[in-house]
Amino acid sequence: MHITLRQLAVFVEVLKSGSTTQASVTLALSQSAVSAALSELEHQLDVKLFDRLGKRLVVNENARLLYPKAQALLEGASEIEQLFASEGGAFRLAASSTIGNYILPRAIARYRRDFPDVPLELHVGNSREVIQLVAEFKVDLGFIEGPCYMPEVLTRPWRDDELVIFCAPDHPAASQPATLETLSQAPWILRESGSGTREVLEHALLSQLPQFNLVMELGNSEAIKHAVRYGLGISCLSRRVVEEQLRDDSLVQIAYPPLHRPLYLIQHRSKRVSKALERFLTYC
Repeated sequence: MHITLRQLAVFVEVLKSGSTTQASVTLALSQSAVSAALSELEHQLDVKLFDRLGKRLVVNENARLLYPKAQALLEGASEIEQLFASEGGAFRLAASSTIGNYILPRAIARYRRDFPDVPLELHVGNSREVIQLVAEFKVDLGFIEGPCYMPEVLTRPWRDDELVIFCAPDHPAASQPATLETLSQAPWILRESGSGTREVLEHALLSQLPQFNLVMELGNSEAIKHAVRYGLGISCLSRRVVEEQLRDDSLVQIAYPPLHRPLYLIQHRSKRVSKALERFLTYC
């Protein structure tokens, strides 16, 4: 058996793009060369990796089994190419919004001052999106705010975070003691489903309320802060997200015990952490 990295690269790109035509554009090869490499790989393995439906290629179970192994080999080869570069190789990160917008920028800035020429890519989304990117090998490492239950994804605690409930200074909740009863009657503005903040809040607090008055779901924390500031309801976010507004009194913390949660690092079980990425983590 003589499987080549080129064959594996073609297979991975065809799987990602769904067609030999698009894969040929991405790889700068002719479509016939892509088709030939894919056919030779299937011949070497003595299996079909895609089901052919007309001109469409549909991923089958053989391809799903091969994909993580092929991706790991290609990334290992890339690391070999970068092995003797003075500053290491590029890496890709994904982070949920609180981490990506309020925690990682400082670490990235410090890292880039020391290693300005190392390419670094950061995708910011909700925790569910970050987990999916890690599971699909589209990023090297993820930072999330809630637990991950995918067996193929390794999860380890990274640091602690504190959630606070807050409102506008003139909101009725600002001047009365907070109880489960008063919180159940208040209008809530929350992050969307799939957000780590939302998942932790539902488990730690909202499930204990006699009722729950959700008036609005918003996809990012900045929008929530503005909506709360204009008196549309109350919310709960990381203290890191609202600390500036709490200091200048444009938002006020509701007198209820803060909620604590761990933040996590996640990576695919088959993914090796490069030396460049290990070095970046020392800045985190």
